[in-house]
Amino acid sequence: MATPLMRLLLAACPLLLVTADPIRKVSTNGTLPLVMWHGMGDSCCNPLSMGAIKKMIEDDVPGIYVLSLRIGNNIVEDTSNSFFMDVNQQVTQVCAQLAQDPQLKGGYNAMGFSQGGQFLRAVAQRCPSPPMKNLISVGGQHQGVYGLPRCPGESSVICNWIRKALNTEAYSDLVQKHLVQAQYWHDPLKDDLYKKHSVFLADINQERVVNETYKKNLQLLEKFVMVKFLNDTVVDPRVTEWFGFLKTGQSKETETLQESLLYTEDRLGLAAMEKAGKLVFLASDGNHLQFTEKWFNDNLLPYIR
Repeated sequence: MATPLMRLLLAACPLLLVTADPIRKVSTNGTLPLVMWHGMGDSCCNPLSMGAIKKMIEDDVPGIYVLSLRIGNNIVEDTSNSFFMDVNQQVTQVCAQLAQDPQLKGGYNAMGFSQGGQFLRAVAQRCPSPPMKNLISVGGQHQGVYGLPRCPGESSVICNWIRKALNTEAYSDLVQKHLVQAQYWHDPLKDDLYKKHSVFLADINQERVVNETYKKNLQLLEKFVMVKFLNDTVVDPRVTEWFGFLKTGQSKETETLQESLLYTEDRLGLAAMEKAGKLVFLASDGNHLQFTEKWFNDNLLPYIR
């Protein structure tokens, strides 16, 4: 018999299409287009978040073509899908959309916010055409998370259900298929289960086998920029925003990317990228996704001009 949690997840997973912000602007100044992917609980066009960032970039870089990805037929579905739509399916559909967009044929830069950062990295690894030039991850969780201290809608039932699913059933087939945050849940105390059952993060992080195509494609990037928020109360552990994580077998001590097996064995090509000057580590003093326009312009705009 299905538990209430299972019924909630099944009811919330319609098959949806990926579409773009319907208002499109053609690049007219020779600047590479920019593709953006929003985070958990957000949408492509929220005027207080992604919509404002899109407008800010268009004002600062006149003529740039900005595609803010919308996962679904409207912003309600887009927001819901950030919780409940299979990430691998989202990535596949985004890859198809980008390949069909004539504005992107010559290449594009990509900027992912929060979980959108690791989702766009999956696009870079799996879909090299059209070519992604720079990947900017703003608070992305590249080694996953082990904790959900805050999530959008703190008073809503959905956050409590998500926490329950992650704490008790994160690696079950049903939760892995239908709960987005479970697909990058990385439990250092259950490393074997994580490596065996994680349908998204363990794959793109080469935890089971080394996919040489992933490694080659990621190294095609000119720059891989990672932003960590020094006072982040949403992402746990914060070091995942710089591709670090908790040491395996315990839940307190962290390690940097450079200390990890992923790097020392260079399973994803990150060591080679750093040697080539392609990795950029930036920090912001704010909480999760909190930054000023000046900070954005000084630190991130140079990578999309």
